[in-house]
Amino acid sequence: MEGDLVHINKWLLPLSWLYGMGTAVRNALFDMGVLKSHSYNIPIICIGNLTVGGTGKTPHTEYLLQLLKKEHKVAVLSRGYKRKSKGYVLATPESTVEEIGDEPWQMKQKYPDVYVAVDRDRRRGIRHLCRDEATRDVEVILLDDAYQHRYVQAGVNILLVDYHRMITDDTLLPAGRLRESKDGISRAHIVVVTKCPHTIKPMGFRVIRKALDVRPYQQLYFSTFRYGLLQPIFGKGAERSLESIRPDESVLLLTGIGSPEQMQMDISHYSERITPLTYPDHHYFSSADVKHINQTFATLPQPRIIITTEKDATRLRTLSGELSDEVKEALYMLPVRVDIMRNEHTSFNEKITDYVLKNSRNSILAKGRDDD
Repeated sequence: MEGDLVHINKWLLPLSWLYGMGTAVRNALFDMGVLKSHSYNIPIICIGNLTVGGTGKTPHTEYLLQLLKKEHKVAVLSRGYKRKSKGYVLATPESTVEEIGDEPWQMKQKYPDVYVAVDRDRRRGIRHLCRDEATRDVEVILLDDAYQHRYVQAGVNILLVDYHRMITDDTLLPAGRLRESKDGISRAHIVVVTKCPHTIKPMGFRVIRKALDVRPYQQLYFSTFRYGLLQPIFGKGAERSLESIRPDESVLLLTGIGSPEQMQMDISHYSERITPLTYPDHHYFSSADVKHINQTFATLPQPRIIITTEKDATRLRTLSGELSDEVKEALYMLPVRVDIMRNEHTSFNEKITDYVLKNSRNSILAKGRDDD
């Protein structure tokens, strides 16, 4: 089992037990119908996980956007983590990272024809999307990071599991990184093991399937990351491939994401000189952070480059006046795409598109369910 990045603070296990009692009671109240889940007469797909951050939700949400947006009017509804606004906000081309959060901003910039909205109350957000004049033509809603938001009953729950942080090896917060018990996997219609290495063998797939113990009503898929060309953030220089990085080229790997280890392992295939500069997930860089970035980069031997993620690039762009000229000239973001492995992308795509078609508001198969 590849639980190679799982770390458990055993001294916190008593607190994890108390936390687990709370989440178990909450889930039991939903299962018994004491707390109500609301269903809607529009296709709703939830993309989430059982762990805290780092499973690849944004790239997988973008995969679904690419799949659906050509035939359907798609909306993404996110919490907008660490945004500075309140309530429901519909993103516009003029929206800022502070208003809607880094991941929604990234998706709106990449997919301007898609509705992107943020609201901590997902039911209220769905009501706005379905009823407001600006968005009432929406045909399918993607709920980003809402697996634990059980007040909404999604038509398809997609659970993402990090290959390097298997939920079968982890434990509950705060000793581990699980948001709820491993039993929460039972609510998933589709389970995707993410960040798999390209070299995984058939035996590895079988071991994971057995460990996760997926149910007959669930489909299990495996995905891997495919990197695009390195893109200059401030328009200086040309795009570069990872293969263009020389073994002796110094790489400052600048990340503020949940699990940067996979990215570091992948880039280590090209450079022997990697200096990781790691910040918490969704981190807003302070002036002190920028000073540290400038100083760290200045100490690296030539030739040198800075590589960051698309999500971090959204926040770094606002710091143009504080970053040194040398940093801006060498700063590149690395786009990430998702590939469904084992030639099962057609099966995965059809399950998603068939669900949307059969449950669309214009379909004769759509049932008149309570839309809250």
